[in-house]
Amino acid sequence: MFDIGGKKLKSRLLIGSALYDSPEIMLESIRASKSDIVTVSLRRQSPDSKAGQDFWNLIQSLGIEILPNTAGCKSVKEAITTAKMARELFETNWIKLEVIGDDYTLQPDPIALIEAATELIKDGFEVFPYTTEDYIVARRLMDAGCKIVMPWAAPIGSGQGLLNPYALGVLRERLPDITLVVDAGLRTPSEAAKVMEMGYDAVLVNSAIARATNPIAMGEAFSEAVGAGRKAFEAGMMTKRNTASPSTPVTGTPFWHNNPS
Repeated sequence: MFDIGGKKLKSRLLIGSALYDSPEIMLESIRASKSDIVTVSLRRQSPDSKAGQDFWNLIQSLGIEILPNTAGCKSVKEAITTAKMARELFETNWIKLEVIGDDYTLQPDPIALIEAATELIKDGFEVFPYTTEDYIVARRLMDAGCKIVMPWAAPIGSGQGLLNPYALGVLRERLPDITLVVDAGLRTPSEAAKVMEMGYDAVLVNSAIARATNPIAMGEAFSEAVGAGRKAFEAGMMTKRNTASPSTPVTGTPFWHNNPS
């Protein structure tokens, strides 16, 4: 079981609900991923409109945990206001906190992010902060009270994969007791498996699944990759060697052969 945000879940794959070609493909892709958490942007909801209610009904039909996010927010005030609206609408104290500092890279504003996280935690939220792979920022988020940190692998929707595996490795090594979820930039299931092998607790994937030629099959592929990566980490991978080592030793090993006599 996977413990996150005070809840025990089976899947270590979090999935987004945006960019799918149709509501039906979205639902089937999420189901194929076997994810227990789906992210939802409040900005895609219109509580007073039929479209917003229809979308919400579809999400509820999945029967999994909802993680609202503050996608698109560019200031502390905007992010906090959006988070409070999301809590009321979705009836959860979970919030994926995004405070964007640059329109080109969609890189988080670390100063505003820490400030918003501090205020929301004081207000009773379980904050899932979206950040870069910066170790110091992650530490400051922990100091603010975050129990979860979500560093990117690459900019949102870029599909660039693991741009800085060294920094992600440092985060995992230096912060062994916090839940770390790689969020944004992954393109392939093998990349998800790689970060899970590094000891990350989970990954969040949206574009790589929604923009695949077959999102349903890709959702299943990411599910299997995340599971395999976690199993490999728990099994304990062999240590790298600078020299070759035969898998079948010859020294001191008897040689068996058929003796016709």
